[in-house]
Amino acid sequence: MTLKRFRILFASLTAAVAASSIARAEEAPMNVLILYADDWRHDTLGVAGNPVVKTPNLDRLASEGMRFTSNCVTTAICGISRASLFTGQWMARHGGRDFKMFKTPWAQTFPAILRKNGYHVGHIGKWHNGKPPAEEFDFSTFYHGRHWYKMPDGHKVHVTQRNEEDALEFLRTRPTEKPFVLTVAFFATHAEDSSPKQFLPQPESMKLYQNVKVPVPVNATEESWKRLPPFFDEGNEGRRRWHWRFDTPEKYQEMMKNYYRLATEVDSTCGVVIEELKKQGVLDNTLVIFSTDNGYYHAEHGLADKWYPHQESIRVPLIIRDPRMPDGRKGKVNDDFTLSVDLAPTILAATGQKAPKTMQGKDIAALYLSDKAPEWRQEFFYEHPIFAGGRIPASEALVRKDWKYMYWPAEKYEQLFDLKADPIEENDLSKDPAHAAKLKEMRKRFAELKEAAK
Repeated sequence: MTLKRFRILFASLTAAVAASSIARAEEAPMNVLILYADDWRHDTLGVAGNPVVKTPNLDRLASEGMRFTSNCVTTAICGISRASLFTGQWMARHGGRDFKMFKTPWAQTFPAILRKNGYHVGHIGKWHNGKPPAEEFDFSTFYHGRHWYKMPDGHKVHVTQRNEEDALEFLRTRPTEKPFVLTVAFFATHAEDSSPKQFLPQPESMKLYQNVKVPVPVNATEESWKRLPPFFDEGNEGRRRWHWRFDTPEKYQEMMKNYYRLATEVDSTCGVVIEELKKQGVLDNTLVIFSTDNGYYHAEHGLADKWYPHQESIRVPLIIRDPRMPDGRKGKVNDDFTLSVDLAPTILAATGQKAPKTMQGKDIAALYLSDKAPEWRQEFFYEHPIFAGGRIPASEALVRKDWKYMYWPAEKYEQLFDLKADPIEENDLSKDPAHAAKLKEMRKRFAELKEAAK
């Protein structure tokens, strides 16, 4: 055999092996990694234009996938939102109205369906839905509520570092012959409510943002606070926590810088976990999703935390890196209404599993895999139950891009906002005769969507 003929034959064999490997990779079930942060709103990302926080790893993830800029939660509170993540359902259907276990049968959740179909299933970190069902996972650790933990050997570890160590243990000990699904449920950037400092980053992070002045929102004023419904008083939980964190300029700067330090720490851990996937050679067969359980007031409306239907509370980040995504879609943004209830059916569809009919969300992949833009929702129903003995009043809403109707059921109080003219939601038009027809139309549609959420 001549050298030239040998080289041709060798090249042909190499190409055949490569093609066979690609085919096997494409046939292999897709892995899933969900990076799920806490109390982190839509603009707490460098790539979203935040002028302070640095999130280089998530920014890179967005450049390799798609970022959804109008992604929202259907209930802005930790436990209920997480129940919606697992079940693909509104609170009205999954029945988890507090921090107890949701009522939807576990067999109808995406982790249960994937485990039944051969997946190695893991959950790390925050659970917040009653007693964690450890027996339903192949690997699990459950913890939240504090930023620092004393481990059995006596050393202290930050909650985000603990998340990282547990995630790496899962990935390095998993059976490589099985596909995996892992949820890394961060506690950061949630405050440690029992600590007067609230946000407690790792010491090495304290050098970040030292010489930065965090901008104060235009509607973080007493006038904005006074524009809230009349039943919002100093006993309101959002107002109480505003006093904990934001009631002086000095406190605002300290709290926000530490909040952003926690966010950068989460970003760093996301980078480490994604790099491990890359080292193992499975990143390009893994669906990676980054999102959070609810938004967060940075003192807007004179409030802290979340719960209510304002944009700061309900809009959260969503980045999806899907190996099936065409190159031309990578690095793009999408402004359609995607919701927390969409993640479960999206995960199931990507892994070749059929979503139960009880799931109410939609497969988001239709927005980046289809050549033709699919019909998509133009509005959605928002709901939040009463909490804290009434210090968190129940709220509901019909949310559109241009208008929002809010309803406070205990007080039977309505609000109407023109989001185009009033994006910071301060000018209630519900009592303006000029908008009576719009109020009537939205009130009717609100009732229809509320019924459909059950």
